[in-house]
Amino acid sequence: MDKKVILISRKSKELSQIDAVLSKHNYRSYIIESIENLDRELADISCNCAILDLDSISIDNRTIRELTLQYPHIYFLCMSRDRFHPELKDAICYHIYACLTKPLDYDELIYWLRCIDNDSNSNLPDKNDEES
Repeated sequence: MDKKVILISRKSKELSQIDAVLSKHNYRSYIIESIENLDRELADISCNCAILDLDSISIDNRTIRELTLQYPHIYFLCMSRDRFHPELKDAICYHIYACLTKPLDYDELIYWLRCIDNDSNSNLPDKNDEES
C-alpha cells in the first residue's frame, strides 16, 4: 500500500468512514486534526494528496496558497457541506485541485484520487530522458 492521503478534519466519525473506503482502494490515510500540524506532517509523510475538511478546520486563501507553493507536488482537495465558499474563492480557483460536496460520493473521491495519481505520475521524469 504505497498510496498515501492526508486527511485534515476534526470529525472522527466521518474520517473513519473515509479511511475505510480509502483502505479498500489501497490508500493509506493519515489523520490530522488541525491545520497547524500540517507543515510537519507534509514534511514527514511522502504523499501526493491532502484533503481539507472546510467544515471543521479554519483556513484562509493565504494559507492554502502558501501550502500549495511550499508543496507543489501535493494536490489539495477540499470537502464541505456548503457548495460555495466565497471567502476561499481565490484558493479554490487557483490552488485547489477539486472540491467535493458532503455527504461524500466515495466513487467521486476515488475518481479524483486516481486523477491525482495519474497527474503525479505524468509529472515524473521519464527514465529515458534521464539517460540522455
